Amino acid sequence: MKGSGSFLQALCIALALAGPVAAQENLFSPVIVVNDRAVTGYELDQRIKLLQAFRTSGDLNEVARTQLVEERLKAQELERVGFNLNDEGLQRALTDFASRANLSLEEFVAQLGSQGIAYESLRDYVATNVTWRDYVRARFLSDIEITDAEVDQALAQQATQDQGIEVLLSEIVIPAPRGREAEAQSVARQISQVRSTAEFEAAARQVSAVPSAEQGGRLDWTPLSNYPPALQQVLLDLAPGGVTSPLPVTGAVALLQLRDIREAQVPAASPEAIDYAEVRIPGGLSQDAIAQASRIAASVDDCVDLFGLGLPDQNIQRQTLAPEAIPADVALDLAKLDSGEVTWGRTTDGGQTLVLTMLCGRTYALPEGASDREAVANSLRSQRLAAYADAIVADLRASATIVGE
Repeated sequence: MKGSGSFLQALCIALALAGPVAAQENLFSPVIVVNDRAVTGYELDQRIKLLQAFRTSGDLNEVARTQLVEERLKAQELERVGFNLNDEGLQRALTDFASRANLSLEEFVAQLGSQGIAYESLRDYVATNVTWRDYVRARFLSDIEITDAEVDQALAQQATQDQGIEVLLSEIVIPAPRGREAEAQSVARQISQVRSTAEFEAAARQVSAVPSAEQGGRLDWTPLSNYPPALQQVLLDLAPGGVTSPLPVTGAVALLQLRDIREAQVPAASPEAIDYAEVRIPGGLSQDAIAQASRIAASVDDCVDLFGLGLPDQNIQRQTLAPEAIPADVALDLAKLDSGEVTWGRTTDGGQTLVLTMLCGRTYALPEGASDREAVANSLRSQRLAAYADAIVADLRASATIVGE
């Protein structure tokens, strides 16, 4: 029995000694394989601890697995193209990373070490992601163009308020060439009495001279603040189905019907300035003039394109004005347009010249605390670069062999 007891004691000691070794071997065994590159249990455990230190939300095991797989894919692609980060660049990246926590690199590493996170785990995390960022910038940054209109739009989105008013309108613009003004006014007065959207749409298809006539005059949701101040109250006073009194515009008479009104996110203030262009097309509302307006609309994406169509320079006028300095009829055209959009239907010279109006952009006052224009442009570039980076990773993942994720 004594011998048997000694044997059991020796066996227990052997198992106790083997346990940590087996556990350690298991910790360094592959848990995921990405194109024959292993992710070990130790790396997964370290990444989960790193995510905890960064106070990452969600299922940390899942987040860690996804990050490590994508980092393997990124590292393989960086090796393939021969793009790497030198020691100086890595040291600078690590120092910058630590500074986000208002710590020196030594303090940051010590703090992570107290939570069981090895320096090498931080180093690999930073190195792969910083090198990938630099690679994407080097590959795509020169292809990214951020226009003034895009910056203006981003600033407008910054300057939104939780509750603002948008209106859903339909429009009719009735031609009123010289000598036929009274006739146009009479038709407009009759239409202004309708309260049915179906009747208004039928009238738009029959008599309206603007492109929206094909859709029964229907316009998209538009911030009320786009319209001239005097007209805003008129629209607010309408009930759904109601129509404005005839609105005189150059060479025409306009009507607006309110289809609906809602609260939504809209620019917090009216624009400071509006950049727009007008193109004068000989022929008034003739088929040839309207066909030319349609061709112009199909050929241009922004106001700069207007000057590359071979039109006489004197026929194109581009200007930037404060909203209150814009003629009411032009303001009515611009209210319904987004940057790069056009409309036509007004005429000048007694009905002999068709006017095409294009919105180049709206400039909003920079709200307190908002970024400056260059900062906004840099933010937009970063968003584009992130989209390119995501697309590359998605392609790499689609063609990869991944086991264990």
